[in-house]
Formats: sequence, structure tokens, C-alpha cells
Amino acid sequence: MSDFATGPALAWSTVEHYLGEGLGTSYRLSAADGHPVVSYEVGHGGQDIALLVELGRNQQPPRSALPAVRIDQVAMGDGRRMARIRTTQVESMRDFHDMLLAVAHRIVAKNRSLDHAFAETVDGWSSLLGRPRAMSVEQRIGLLGEVSILARLARTHGWEPAVEAWTGPYGEEHDFALADFDIEVKTTAAERRRHTIHGLGQLQAAPGRPLWFASLRLTRGGSGGRTLAESIQAVRDAVTERAPNVLTRLDSALERAGWSAEHTDDERWTPRDEPLVLAADSVPRLDPALLAAATLERISAVSYQTDLTGIAPAVGAPVDLTGLRLP
Repeated sequence: MSDFATGPALAWSTVEHYLGEGLGTSYRLSAADGHPVVSYEVGHGGQDIALLVELGRNQQPPRSALPAVRIDQVAMGDGRRMARIRTTQVESMRDFHDMLLAVAHRIVAKNRSLDHAFAETVDGWSSLLGRPRAMSVEQRIGLLGEVSILARLARTHGWEPAVEAWTGPYGEEHDFALADFDIEVKTTAAERRRHTIHGLGQLQAAPGRPLWFASLRLTRGGSGGRTLAESIQAVRDAVTERAPNVLTRLDSALERAGWSAEHTDDERWTPRDEPLVLAADSVPRLDPALLAAATLERISAVSYQTDLTGIAPAVGAPVDLTGLRLP
């Protein structure tokens, strides 16, 4: 148990270490003799984070109108009651960490009640679970997956062909267009291998060009993981050294994907397991042929989720992603 008598101060890198190692821990953010007791918890198994705040005799936890934030009451072994603030969006834990510290700061440093501290924090933030970033968590994870595939393709085809094949950021239907086949890449940090498909054409092969689907799952990497910024820098360094004539195209693709070196990036990731490579026509999907032509004329956009958990990898895939690591 750690004691922060001068106010809440807990680096994300410390929290991420416990998450990456699958360990639970507790950090006291209030003074040793201060009340109410405020502590930051990493759940057993390193699966979630929460802020615990001691409740008075007749005090009840505040209610959360936010779907992504849950506040309940837990009983401690010494008879105290604590309000526990958690998130239902596990993939947004990095941003939720900042929110919890903001609530704790108002309680410990500004002597606000829990109700007021929570309300002020929510009101003061421009968006739930995070200060504004140019890229969402899903976008950052998605880009990390694509640059990982880019680096693997470069091992077989060379950096210049690999960079030129990365067409997704330019608005093409699929992420990579190699000489003889296309690849669509999806990356998730969820327990299940569930991916969002945008449009009826995203899993449709172009005439005469086989389409393959690569499913990646990432998890918090702790000190052994890689940030998106580190992976992008590694790719840029390799292109600068081995194929400098396509560095401008690489930077253009990164910019179109939403990346900027100015953005804060301290989340570390590592592959959860081996990538899953499938022929796109074997992926559970919506097929335009399933919908009547008259119906399609009235539908302007389609987005749905497909769950690939438990599906066996394809045999004879043209790209080998065995042992894939982040650049």
C-alpha cells in the first residue's frame, strides 16, 4: 500500500505494469491519517482499475448517468463502506485512469465531496473517458495492427513494395494491395476476436484478386510492450535506411490515418496471441446477394460486427504472420 500525502500522483506506467503482468494492487492516494480514505485499485488478475472512496455513515455513492461508468458500494473487512468507480470500457482504461485521478485530486487536494468531485470532473471534461485526442483508442490500435503487418510484409517483399501496397489510408476498400492478392486487417483489444466491418464491400474481393483477412488481438504490454509511437518510429527508421524514396509516401499514409508525433502516446501493447488469417469469403459477413436490390438502393451505410473467436486459421495463406511482433 502506497501513501501519497501531498495529493494523488500515480503514473500510468506503474498501473500499466500491473495490468501487463496480470497483478492486482492498491495505492492509497489520501494521507495516511486523512479522511475520507481514497485508494486506486488494480483488480486481481490485472483486468480492471477502479477508484475507491470511503463513505460516511449515512452517505450513499453518487449515481452515474454515464453508460461507460459504474459506481457501486463495497464493504471492507474493517467495517468501512467504499464507493467504487469503474468503467465498462476496458479498452479505454488509459483515459479512464486520468479521469479517476481527476476525481481523486478534487477530493484530496480541494476537499470536495465525492458527489461534487465526480460531477465537476465529468462536467469539466469535453468527452467521456478522455481528454480530446486526434485518434480514438480503436483508431490507435487499428493503426498499430496495420504498421505491424506492414513490417511483416517488408520482410518478404521489401520495404518499397510493402509501403506502396499500404493503400488503406488512401481510401481504398482494403488495407493492403499486393501484386497478386489483397489483405484486410482488423485489430482488437477485446477478449473475443470480434471486429467491426464497415460497408458491404470491405470483405468483398476485387475481380480476379483473392482477398485475405488478418485478425490481430493485442493486450496491455506493460514494460515489455510497445507504444504506437515507438512502432511507427521503428518503421520510419527502417524505411529511411532501406527505401528512402518511399518515406514521403509512408509519412503521407500515416498522416491520412490520423497519426501525429505531437499526440501523447504512452499506452504499451503486445500481441495477445497468434494472428488469425482467413480467406475473406470464409469470414461470417453480410453479402450484398443476401439483400434485395430494391432494399440496397435505400441503404446508404452499413456497419456490423463479426465474431471470429474459435475459428481455425486458413491453410495456404499467401502471407505468414506466425510469431508476429510489434515493430
